[in-house]
Amino acid sequence: MDFDLTDEQSLLKDSVSRWASDRYAALERVEAARRQPLGFDPEAWAELAELGLLGLPFAEGDGGFGGGPVETMLAFEALGRHLAPVPYLAGIVLGGGALRLAGSPAQRAEHVPALAEGRHRFAFAHGERQARYDRADVALAARREGGGYRLDGEKCVVLNADAAQTLVVSARTAGGRREREGISLFLVPADAPGVSVRAYPTHDGGRAADLLLAGVRLPADALLGPADAALPVIERVLDEGIAAVAAEAVGLMDALHGLTLDYLKTRRQFGTAIGAFQVLQHRAVDMLMALEQARSMALYATMMASSEDAAERGPAVSAAKVQINRSARSIGQEAVQLHGGIGMTLEYLGAHQFRRLTAIEHLFGDTPYHLRRVSAAGGLPGAA
Repeated sequence: MDFDLTDEQSLLKDSVSRWASDRYAALERVEAARRQPLGFDPEAWAELAELGLLGLPFAEGDGGFGGGPVETMLAFEALGRHLAPVPYLAGIVLGGGALRLAGSPAQRAEHVPALAEGRHRFAFAHGERQARYDRADVALAARREGGGYRLDGEKCVVLNADAAQTLVVSARTAGGRREREGISLFLVPADAPGVSVRAYPTHDGGRAADLLLAGVRLPADALLGPADAALPVIERVLDEGIAAVAAEAVGLMDALHGLTLDYLKTRRQFGTAIGAFQVLQHRAVDMLMALEQARSMALYATMMASSEDAAERGPAVSAAKVQINRSARSIGQEAVQLHGGIGMTLEYLGAHQFRRLTAIEHLFGDTPYHLRRVSAAGGLPGAA
């Protein structure tokens, strides 16, 4: 299989890497962006729109640039390497992904150009407090009322919800709470009467919010995709999200490994650089092996994330997430131990990289959840 990048993909990789390196060359710049009211710099978001990055996953006919999973992987690896605090995952991959996969031509024509130009932002509201990682566990209710719908319920840990003008909300329109059938998606204006957004910072320096929808009334055309049959779209959106954060984690781990190697070469003890000690060299090599294992599985997730066959896509993406989680924990812990006390101080870049890797480990499902998902599918597709 050919893993070489095309000329266009190489240009994309270089341009995003150069942009992220220039804008977030120092931790102070990352922290300054995080202190903005919405947790990111609006000027940076506008620059990503100018680069074409916000329209990357959308079809050209809808106003996007016709990119695919490989282009998304390249973008996320570069953004992760430099800890770029932008709501790309929440707004473009998750919220925008639901629009791309389920939106009607009229809905895509209305929203995709605005998303691509950075004039509008989406957030994806699916998780609920009682659900943990069960994707079919939806209690928020959407009932027919007049010619539209009334939504009542709560969502939790909605990434970058306070920065969004439109919320893509999953709701139960039929069936019991854990049934796979009977889930629908809705486009909900963030300022609609009855919508309450309680925002807060996350452990890794990002932003999330809990949502309360109390008697939120929507017109019939707020329905995104077919009624009662949204779970396959939700599952694919979440699997594409896993592939994206897998690439982000590879960028983070690569940067953290490089930072650790530099420290081993410069930190001196007993009159010599500590990198001269063989036992520490072995541990640095272990970090590299974990990184390359994660990189291989991130590529695998990228290849499988766009598959329409859920039975093929699901276990493959979950297997990749298992390796990403294991490598992230291994590399993060080794980096802290090899740095000593400085590795845990928030004045040091490596500590922030480790915090983000820790958050990614639990985002979209922890290791036991994804191991169960692979096991329930009988292993990976094509495995003996």
